[in-house]
Amino acid sequence: MPFTSLYINGIRLPSSSGETFEIISPSTHQVVGISASASSEDCQNAILAAENAFKTWEHTLISERRSIFLRAAELLQSEDKSQRGKMYKDEIKRAVEEETGAAPAMTNFNWVASIGLLKDLASLGNVGELGGMNFPSEKTRGGSVVVERRAMGVIFAIAPWNSPVNLTLRAVLIPILCGNTVIFRSSEQSPRSQAIICDLFEEAGLPAGVFNFISTSRENAPRLTAEIIANPLVRKINFTGSDRVGRAIAMESAKYLKPCVLELGGKAPVVVLNDANVTEAAKGIVHGALLHSGQICMSTERVIAQREIFQVLRDKICELVRSIKAGRISSHNQTGADPDNKLGPLFSESSAQYVLDMLHEAKEAGASVLLGDLTRERTVIQPHVLTDVKPGSRIWDQETFGPVIILKAADSINEAVELANASSYSLTAALWTSNLYAAKDVASRIRSGYVNINGSSIYSESAYGLFGLGGSSGYGRFSINDFTDLRVIVTHPQTPASYPFFE
Repeated sequence: MPFTSLYINGIRLPSSSGETFEIISPSTHQVVGISASASSEDCQNAILAAENAFKTWEHTLISERRSIFLRAAELLQSEDKSQRGKMYKDEIKRAVEEETGAAPAMTNFNWVASIGLLKDLASLGNVGELGGMNFPSEKTRGGSVVVERRAMGVIFAIAPWNSPVNLTLRAVLIPILCGNTVIFRSSEQSPRSQAIICDLFEEAGLPAGVFNFISTSRENAPRLTAEIIANPLVRKINFTGSDRVGRAIAMESAKYLKPCVLELGGKAPVVVLNDANVTEAAKGIVHGALLHSGQICMSTERVIAQREIFQVLRDKICELVRSIKAGRISSHNQTGADPDNKLGPLFSESSAQYVLDMLHEAKEAGASVLLGDLTRERTVIQPHVLTDVKPGSRIWDQETFGPVIILKAADSINEAVELANASSYSLTAALWTSNLYAAKDVASRIRSGYVNINGSSIYSESAYGLFGLGGSSGYGRFSINDFTDLRVIVTHPQTPASYPFFE
């Protein structure tokens, strides 16, 4: 049975308390791994290791940090076995499938996207972006001003299970590139997938203590997370996950006036104008809604089409969705897997029941269910397509995190924009039209961190990352500005200064 250790100051360790927890596959419902469950002592040791490593890591050359990232990308991409006798590609795909039930498209994405992320973010580490500036004082004749961009210190990072490898990297790469050190807490669902980064960084040459990995049981996570946030050595927190947990982390951090980067939920709207290419729009919508069974913060959840095109688009979407079946998936020929299944299970039975409750509630409130049987088989829910959903209802307002598409007709572009913005989420959106002049106008009116014109809602640029505009999608960015401090040093002239008390 695979065992996931803690990784503190470059050493793999069991929990000092001896505690462990089991990881249950959402696909087979069997135990697929055991993980160490960190104690309070372990967490404090990780903070101290990160603080000690920061004293030297902050002063390393930017070129050294970039080289480590590029070496890690080479190792991931290599078809040769690593120092541990395994290929990262195979290890990532197997771990992600077993822990999260992901389909091959998502297990492969975790590998490919991680390579791209390492390369893209290494390119950000140049002197211009991480350097400072100097200029003559505007207020003191003969004075000079130096503005330094400096690392903050120890960063506490948390990333989720739904894309565990590349989201772990996203949570830690820019902080590390900026000269910070990191304590990373894994999801309780995917510690083995996320702990692969420990091996990768070590083999790439990252010094001990710069990256520290802890995993905790679900029961201990809230208490230990609060303890880590409270530690005065921790300077900033970044969290990717649900808006419910994000709010709790923001409130805990606010007790100590500590800043956060919070990349939370989404309820991505897709606006389709009358002149859109219906076939391409339908493909982009179904892909955006159903990839990973809708368990992506960027997933398309609300489709708002002008009335003239609504029926044709509705029929095309339903045609595509009918060809997609959910169920157990395995790339390792495991018993019970169906090769015709394109979607995997949801990550837990409680998550599946949450989606099902929202569907039943919507139907009782007058929604029409065009596709879907309103049932679940443990963690498996078939794709559902709904119309006649009322804005303000729970399924319109809240993220489902499941294979659900809501279709809504609008009588004008203005109404379509109003419906798209009728949400507390603001992470990403999409717009389909053949008129690029209209596209730029409409896109600027949709309140979203990203608007993808003639593309899926599941898209972002590595250099900018995803970012909400507040509310349920959170705030802050995975950027150099967000993980560095500006410090100003003023050198006053040697000529005697005038002090009112002594004149």
